[in-house]
Amino acid sequence: MLEELRITGLGVIEDTTLPLTGGMNVITGETGAGKTMVVTGLGLLFGGRADAGRVRAEPGRAVVEGRLRLGGRVAETVHARITDAGGEPDEDGCLLLSRTVTVEGRSRAHLGGRGMPVSMLGEVGEQAVAVHGQSDQLRLLRPAEQRAALDRFAGPEHEKLLDATRDAFTRWRRVVDDLADRRRNARERHQETDLLRLGLDEITRVDPQPGEDDELKAEAQRLEHAEGLRTAAQLAHQCVAGGLEATDDTPDASTLLGTARRTLEAQAGTDPALGELAVRLEEAATLVADVSVELSTYLAGLDADPARLQALYERRAALRALTRKYADDVDGVIAWAERARTRLSELDNSDELLDELDREASRLAGEVAELAGRLSVSRQEAAARFAEQVTVELAGLAMPHARIEVAVLPRPAGRAEPTLPVNGVDVGVGPDGGDEVELRLLAHPGAPSLPLQRGASGGELSRVMLAIEVVFAGSGGPPTLVFDEVDAGVGGQAAVEIGRRLARLARSHQVLVVTHLPQVAAFADRHLVVAKDTGGAVTTSGVRVVEDTERARELARMLAGLPDSDLGIAHAEELLAVAARERRS
Repeated sequence: MLEELRITGLGVIEDTTLPLTGGMNVITGETGAGKTMVVTGLGLLFGGRADAGRVRAEPGRAVVEGRLRLGGRVAETVHARITDAGGEPDEDGCLLLSRTVTVEGRSRAHLGGRGMPVSMLGEVGEQAVAVHGQSDQLRLLRPAEQRAALDRFAGPEHEKLLDATRDAFTRWRRVVDDLADRRRNARERHQETDLLRLGLDEITRVDPQPGEDDELKAEAQRLEHAEGLRTAAQLAHQCVAGGLEATDDTPDASTLLGTARRTLEAQAGTDPALGELAVRLEEAATLVADVSVELSTYLAGLDADPARLQALYERRAALRALTRKYADDVDGVIAWAERARTRLSELDNSDELLDELDREASRLAGEVAELAGRLSVSRQEAAARFAEQVTVELAGLAMPHARIEVAVLPRPAGRAEPTLPVNGVDVGVGPDGGDEVELRLLAHPGAPSLPLQRGASGGELSRVMLAIEVVFAGSGGPPTLVFDEVDAGVGGQAAVEIGRRLARLARSHQVLVVTHLPQVAAFADRHLVVAKDTGGAVTTSGVRVVEDTERARELARMLAGLPDSDLGIAHAEELLAVAARERRS
C-alpha cells in the first residue's frame, strides 16, 4: 500500500503530507480547495504526464514523494524490476518514489535511491495503483476499452490465448507484407540482385582471406629489404657467436660471457656473492645462445626471391581493387560479401520461394482464424460471468432492477483490418482477434438494452464503473485503488450503497476516495480534509487528518454547509454510527 504521500509546489498545494493507512482513505474539502491536486500528484508519482502549468511559480518546481510498501507476488515483481534497473528497496521493504517537475517542463524521477526514467514509475504504477476518475468512465465508453476490460477479467488462460493470437497475427502479417513487397518491387529486386551477384563473383574470384592484406604487406617489406636485413642479421650473429665469416680475433659475446663466468666461479669459494653472479652470467650465456640459433634460422630462411615479390605485388593489387569498391580493408570486404549473401536470400524472387511464402501465409492465416475463434468463445464465456457479477453489484448500489449485458460481436469485414473466416463468418481480424465488445445496460425491466454511452445517466455510469471495479478487485489487480469523484451525480440511498461497497472493497485493498458525499466519507477508516488558506498574499492548501468531533463537523459541512450546526453535527454523528456498524458486520 501507499503509506505516505508528500506534495510540494503543485497547484494550490504549497507543501503537505498525506499519512495514509490500509483500508479506506477518504479525501474531502471545499470545491477548489485542491482535492484534484492530490490525484494529480498521485498521477505524477506513478508516471503520468507532467503539466508545467500546474507548477507553482515559487519555488519553481513541484515535487511529489511517496513511500510504497508491497507484498506477495506484486512485491517480488516490482522489487526485481527495480533491482535490475539499479535501485533497491529500503531495509524494511519499502520503496521510496519521487517525481520532480519544473516550471520549464523538465521532469525527473527517482526510485529506490536512484535516478530512473519516468517510464519506470509508470511500470511500478501499473503493478501497484489503479486510478479511476470521471475520465476513466468516459474511456470505458470506448469499444476498445470495453474489450480490454473483458480480457482483463477473463483470467490468465485467456491472456495466454490472447498473447498467442497477437503473436500469430504478427507473424502472418509479416509474411503477407513480405510477399506483397516481393511482387510489388520485383524489378527493383532483380536489379539489386544482379549488382550483388556481380560483386560476389568478383570477390569469390579473388578469394580474400582474413587479415591477408597485412600479412602480404609485411612479407613484401621483408623481400624488398632482404639485403639490408641479411647484413644486419649477419653482423648481430657475428657479435654474439662469432658468425660464419669472422675476420679478426675479437672475441664474440658467448666467449666473453663464458670467460667471465669461469673467472667468478674460481673465486666463489672466497665470496659466495661472486658465485651468485656467475649463475646469472650462465643464464645470460644461455639466452645469447638461443638468440644465436634464432639468427641462424632467420638467415637460412631469408631469401630475396624476385618472382615471389612480383606475385605479392599482383596479389596486393587485386586486394586493393576490392577495398576500393567494397570496404576499407580485406576484413571489411569479407563482411560485405556475407551481408550480400544474406541480402540475396532476402531478395530471392523465384517462383519456388513465392509459392512457399503463399503456402506459409495461408497456413498462418488459418492459425490466426483458429485462435481468433477460440478467443471469441473464451470472451463469450467470460462475458456471461462478467455480466452476472456486475449485475449483482449493481443491485447493491441501489439499482436493483438494472442488468448489465456484455455483447461479443463479430467485427464487420471490409474495414481497415484484413478479413478472415472465423467460426464460419467473415470478420475483420486484428492482433486482438475478430471481436467487438459492447457493454449494455438495461436500466429497468422492460427497458431496451442500450450501450452504456446511450443508456446510462451520469449517476448510473458512476455506479456501473464502481461495480466493475469491485468485480475486478475480486479477480486480483493492483493493491491500491484510487477513486476520484466517481460518485458524481449520485445521492441519497445510492450514495450510502457506494460508501458501503467501497468499504467492502477496502477489506482486501487500500482504497483512496476523493468525494463530495458525506454518505461515502462516513465509511472511511481515515478521513483527510484539504483546506484552503487565503490569509496570505498567495492562496495555499494543506491536508490534515480529522477525527471524532472534527470529523463530525466536516461531515456536517458536507451535509448542509453548516459545520457548526448542532442539528448537522447530530446528523453527521448518526451517519458515522451507521457506517461503523456496517463496517463491523
